[in-house]
Amino acid sequence: MNETNTNLQAAPETVRLPMLTLRGLCVFPEMLLNFDVERPISVAALNAASEGERVIFLLTQKDITKELPTKDDLYTVGTICYIKQLLRIPGGGIKVLVEGRKRARLKDIISDKSFFLAEVEPIDEPAPPKITAKTEALIRKTVSLFDQYAAMTGHISKEAVVSIFALTNPGFIADFIAQHLFIKPEKKQSVLETIQPVKRLQRVCDILARELEILDIERSIEEQLRSRLERQQRDRVLREQLRVIQSELGEAVDSDSEIDEYRERILALRLPEETEKKLLKELDRLEKQHASSSEAAVLRTYLDTCLELPWHTYSKERLDVKLARKILDEDHYGLEKVKDRIIEYLAVRKMTGKNSGTILCLVGPPGVGKTSIAISVARALNRKLARIALGGVHDEAEIRGHRKTYVGAMPGRIIAAITQAGTRNPLILLDEIDKLGSDYRGDPSSALLEALDPEQNAHFRDHYLEIPFDLSDVMFITTANTTQTIPRPLLDRMEVIEIGSYTDMEKLQIAKNHLIPKQRKKHGLTGRQLRITDEAILEIIAGYTRESGVRRLEQEIAAICRKTAMKIVAGEEKAVTVRAGDLEHYLGARKFRPERVAGKDEVGIVRGLAWTSVGGETLDVEVAVLEGTGKLELTGNLGAVMKESAQAAVSYIRSRAARLGISPNFNKECDIHIHFPEGAVPKDGPSAGLAIAIAVISALTGAPVRRDLAMTGEISLRGRVMKIGGLREKTMAALRAGVKTVIIPAENLPDLEEIDQTVRNALCFVPAEHIDDILNVALDFSAAPPKLKATQQESKHEEPHLPLLPEKSDGGGDVTSSIRQ
Repeated sequence: MNETNTNLQAAPETVRLPMLTLRGLCVFPEMLLNFDVERPISVAALNAASEGERVIFLLTQKDITKELPTKDDLYTVGTICYIKQLLRIPGGGIKVLVEGRKRARLKDIISDKSFFLAEVEPIDEPAPPKITAKTEALIRKTVSLFDQYAAMTGHISKEAVVSIFALTNPGFIADFIAQHLFIKPEKKQSVLETIQPVKRLQRVCDILARELEILDIERSIEEQLRSRLERQQRDRVLREQLRVIQSELGEAVDSDSEIDEYRERILALRLPEETEKKLLKELDRLEKQHASSSEAAVLRTYLDTCLELPWHTYSKERLDVKLARKILDEDHYGLEKVKDRIIEYLAVRKMTGKNSGTILCLVGPPGVGKTSIAISVARALNRKLARIALGGVHDEAEIRGHRKTYVGAMPGRIIAAITQAGTRNPLILLDEIDKLGSDYRGDPSSALLEALDPEQNAHFRDHYLEIPFDLSDVMFITTANTTQTIPRPLLDRMEVIEIGSYTDMEKLQIAKNHLIPKQRKKHGLTGRQLRITDEAILEIIAGYTRESGVRRLEQEIAAICRKTAMKIVAGEEKAVTVRAGDLEHYLGARKFRPERVAGKDEVGIVRGLAWTSVGGETLDVEVAVLEGTGKLELTGNLGAVMKESAQAAVSYIRSRAARLGISPNFNKECDIHIHFPEGAVPKDGPSAGLAIAIAVISALTGAPVRRDLAMTGEISLRGRVMKIGGLREKTMAALRAGVKTVIIPAENLPDLEEIDQTVRNALCFVPAEHIDDILNVALDFSAAPPKLKATQQESKHEEPHLPLLPEKSDGGGDVTSSIRQ
């Protein structure tokens, strides 16, 4: 034994050695291993060891991706090795050849700065056991398995296999075989950590048996794959030879029977003369084509598509008005206008026996039930439903189909929907029609004009079919969030039914009658296992959702159902009753705080009302008047329309400055800053002029604005208050904010019929034709500076004004009861 080995025998119980961590490798005692070293900390460990007695401790990492492993990332048992050869390579790396000497256990890492210095405890190899019959049998079995493994893989030299046949030391045999196996490092490490020789050999024997089984399966799969590929190649050659022979003889296999079958199907349909003539012409073209040509494949696809259409298949329509109304009421709460229109359609259909050709367009914010009402209509009429999502469609060919001369051509979505439904009179739902796009490929909205026009769709021609198909029996229902982005010609062909936002009471009924039973069933709960009180539902609506519809409300109810199911399965509860005070446990902290009316009347702040895609919102307008040179500054991420409204409001105030008690030169002496809070949110629309004008007048006069009042309306340069839209949603927002009085344009008085009765009873509406009509309603001139009071007193003789409104209306069911005349 060399001097190094002598030094190891004389070593104390623990020694300190440079440590090199291995990635994906494992070295065994008395075995040679060469590998490349590139990590700086590993190179430094090799340099430190080579400068001493060339002894180093090699230990395998658990995770090979770690560049700088900690003690927890390393196995505990490694090998003390002797460095036999070092070869430095360009780039700073080293090729190293080491010889394993002895197993050792890592006790601690002394230093990890420039390189790992480890304190290790050498593990003495037990003396070779007495060779019993069982041990001899295990050695023979393991060596035999290793011989088979080497033969199957071909990666191990014959000399390496022969060299272990005469060995009798089970520990050395186990280490030798484990070093040469191509297995995962975890398995090699388990062999290294097994100290007892016979157990180590048994472990290697088990690994070999497992690897041979896997290799046998791999070989079987490889043979099957090779056999399949050879068979496919043979079949391809035979088919090509048969094709050449048929071409030489001018024959086609089964071509006559295929043509006859197509001809029988075309004639059996008894199609219109033009359609039948076209299909027979295409069939004649197919008959002249070679059976395997690409043109023949295109013609077969075309004929199959045409023949799959439901030319004479109808769904038996249900025209029972009472039953239809019952189904609609079961599926949806409210939506009376939509339900009445569907019942009217059924009544006309029953009286005339013909389709009225009406195209319904359901317009409303997201989540109010537009798509689901169409599904319910299909169920009520006993019609098949086909849904076409139009959002983001830019290509006209998506609607009318591609010309069949193009590769991959197919029919448009309308014909595909009819084929999918399998009947000639389905209900086709055109979803998100307001989100159609257009580009260089055409305008899909123009392509829809023919399909949705009752005067034209009886002869609808798809570009792929090239034959007319009657769409007059199809019932079309479209949905949209707004009509502003729908092209006017397309909008004229549809009957628009607006579905507004739900009130809190409507959402409560929808949740109780539809959403909660649906989610309970979906989550496997019964009514006894989960109960949600009305107060809890209203708290969810107010504190956890802010939407026009009920989509988010359903998601929050689903979250409660999931947590309830978890409690029941875990055995914590048998039944759960969710009350308003329990919601933070189920849904977390409240997401939305209720809007509050200010504690006092303030100068220059007016609460406006705005319409958004998710319903109505209150929108404060803040105005500050500063000494300056007459600049008008607008902030709050405003659009062009709102900027023009602000300029018009200031121009109107300049024209009425004397009557309002404002200095005629205020536009030269003062800077006016108009701000809309929440500057990150873009704002635009023609309904903020009235609120801006009142806020500026308040800031200039010092008269405070009533805190319990909100308003909406646009004004002209002459001060005329003009009509606005979205009144239903805006008044709901005012009610949620605690407002008592709402100023609206006089032209919007008829729209109050559409407002929910609960909102009408709670609010007092003030109609305004001119801004002068509502100055004394909105502003408290009694709190203005003395000079302004005198001016206002003098102006009483010029033009009467309205007295202030009471705090609360005593209105009842009649619309006019809540209007200040």
